[in-house]
Amino acid sequence: MKYDYLVVGAGLYGAVFAREAVRKGKKVLVIDKRPNVAGNVFTEQIEGINVHKYGAHIFHTNNKEVWDYVNRFAEFNRFTNSPVANYHGELYSLPFNMYTFNKMWGVTTPEEAEAEIKKQREEAGITEPKNLEEQAISLVGKDIYEKLIKGYTEKQWGRPCTELPAFIIKRLPVRFTFDNNYFNALYQGIPVGGYTKMVENMLDGIEVRLNCDYLENKAELDKLAKKVIYTGPIDAYFGFKLGALEYRSVRFETEVLDKPNFQGNAAVNYTDRETPWTRIIEHKWFEFGTQPKTVISREYSSEWKQGDEPYYPVNDEKNGKLYAEYKQLAGGEKDVIFGGRLGEYKYYDMDVVIASALDACRKELV
Repeated sequence: MKYDYLVVGAGLYGAVFAREAVRKGKKVLVIDKRPNVAGNVFTEQIEGINVHKYGAHIFHTNNKEVWDYVNRFAEFNRFTNSPVANYHGELYSLPFNMYTFNKMWGVTTPEEAEAEIKKQREEAGITEPKNLEEQAISLVGKDIYEKLIKGYTEKQWGRPCTELPAFIIKRLPVRFTFDNNYFNALYQGIPVGGYTKMVENMLDGIEVRLNCDYLENKAELDKLAKKVIYTGPIDAYFGFKLGALEYRSVRFETEVLDKPNFQGNAAVNYTDRETPWTRIIEHKWFEFGTQPKTVISREYSSEWKQGDEPYYPVNDEKNGKLYAEYKQLAGGEKDVIFGGRLGEYKYYDMDVVIASALDACRKELV
């Protein structure tokens, strides 16, 4: 055996584990079936703009250990996520804050805003929310639900809000201030030069093989290392023998525009049901771009089918039960560590993926 660890997947989890294993003197081979490293945080340069190929990724965390760790591999800018909601041409601030309430109702003080939301909650008379619609109305009232939640959520999940479980939005960020920062996190920003560069720095000096499909060549690849760190889909590892876990997928339409500014903001969510896309990302604003052209991506949420890129695990009761069965099978694979969003069937933010990888390193690399 040539290596101590075969790391399957050159995304954040795999790159962090590989870096720490090499730091501990281990021999590591990283493989990825894509032609590039960085997984779903991959950024590619178009017209001098770092385009987030698999959707917008904004780094935010309250975990100082993780923040200090990523800053070893990249310099972060001061980008603050302040999305805008577009409802049939009406523009609203996200998260819901005093700008939102002023536009919605003409109120100018927090007391007036709170009173309006309270009145709408009481009019709805919902005591025990049975679905997402009732949950949202009981939190923020009917006006905000109808204009800023309903259409967007139904496009995102491909189902009516009355058929979605209430727990999907246990909490909604409602602020009676003019704070436009969507993430209430201590540390936030975008790596200067893009995420791909950051992951390349993590993997510097480590052997990486791209365009290498682990599951197609499993028998021969397993012979190369004592242990496998697997970050692919857990059900695919076991040949879907218990059935396929469900995901939501996303389709992107990206275009270069011969103008310096399309929408004036990195993210604009289209919250009406009629607009087919969920949001438009204008990539240059993640890094305060001054390029003469701009690149935009329209995002379309879609039902996942095998062969599509899996994005959001459908963490409902049925899939939770199926994942628990796969997790039990995974426990029997003594020389394999399952990690990351697909390996653990969880919708992880980037900082949590990194924290999870560092935790795995502490347990494994003694």
